[in-house]
Amino acid sequence: MKKVSSILMSIAIVFVIATSCKENKKAETGKVVVKKEIFKKGTFGYDRVFLQKYYKNTIVLESEDKNASLVLSPELQGRVMTSTLGGNMGRSFGWLNYDLIQSGEIKEHFNPTGGEERFWIGPEGGQFSVFFQREASFEFKNWYVPSSIDTDAFETVAKNKSQVTFTKEFDLTNNSGTKFELAVDRKVSLLSKKQINTFLEFDLKDISTVAYETQNTIKNIGTNEWKEASGLLSIWMLCMMTPSPEVTVVVPIKEGSVSEIGTKVNDNYFGKVSADRLKKTERNVFFKADGNSRGKIGVSPSRATSFIGSYDGQNKVLTLLEISEPKSSDKYVNSAWENQKNPYKGDVINSYNDGKLEDGTQMGPFYELESSSPALALKPQEKYTHIQRIYHFKGSASQLNTITLKTLNTTIEEIEVVF
Repeated sequence: MKKVSSILMSIAIVFVIATSCKENKKAETGKVVVKKEIFKKGTFGYDRVFLQKYYKNTIVLESEDKNASLVLSPELQGRVMTSTLGGNMGRSFGWLNYDLIQSGEIKEHFNPTGGEERFWIGPEGGQFSVFFQREASFEFKNWYVPSSIDTDAFETVAKNKSQVTFTKEFDLTNNSGTKFELAVDRKVSLLSKKQINTFLEFDLKDISTVAYETQNTIKNIGTNEWKEASGLLSIWMLCMMTPSPEVTVVVPIKEGSVSEIGTKVNDNYFGKVSADRLKKTERNVFFKADGNSRGKIGVSPSRATSFIGSYDGQNKVLTLLEISEPKSSDKYVNSAWENQKNPYKGDVINSYNDGKLEDGTQMGPFYELESSSPALALKPQEKYTHIQRIYHFKGSASQLNTITLKTLNTTIEEIEVVF
């Protein structure tokens, strides 16, 4: 009898998981049950089970205490789908498009499955774009995300408890007809507290955290040198996060006059961002990222530092994105949808806030933190690696101020009263 009861219990658990995932599209607050634990939508445990159901090769990296965890998908270019600092019951930080994932649909232009950190390639627009076929006009009907950075799987070539390496070789052709043959290597590492302390040069003490580093390498495996005149590529990292009504993006900027180092922020991507959503000081740019108004900002290499961050006042979570500090002399690709006079005067750091389109539809809500590598003028067999680190911290304002004062030039109290 005990054996029969055990079998029946197992069947019941599997049934609940399958039913919960199937009904997720209809129910706003779905649940899944694993080993008698109930995971509500919005928790890491819920997303972990959901992703394992739809992506059979899903990889989980977790700390020894299982509080700091990542979910990765080789099927989606080794994407970090989500993370948590609170174990299965903790908040899930990455935004996921549940409806699209469970539908199995493959869309024509772009498959916005979501994910906390994904590998892309720039530029998006202009005569050197790899999103518009040769000589196509810059209209949405002609915009296609290459399958190599949208739906194609990357191969998993190495894996242990805290690190995974993926690889992929593919070709791209830009709007001007230049063909690129490239190999991509992507290494994702879950960072220990000791490593975090080393990178940020402070003691975390009792602050809860999850952090990871990605090393993203492009190698020119063709026979031709990549030259400015015919177009260059860049490594473009986009991080889709779940918003709350109290998320503020913070961009520390270098001080100086506009005549000397250019404008503080570029907010012309989708029309000017309204003044009640964008604030500027001599040392910072603040951007409201609640997922309720579509807009994007960018910072040039002459203004950018190593960091961009966000603070969620509702959930008391600080997020940082870190890269190597840009050189003002570096050239960055321009992604504007037009024939460009200055194709190498793009931004290095960006943030996007989702919102409704003109027809009233909305993909999210989510917000993004983004970074780009310089434009890559690579000779045959030459390669370049863009390293990005993502950190999430949860603690008191006084604890988090230790971090924000050093990385974002501000305090939690100042961030909370900006908007």
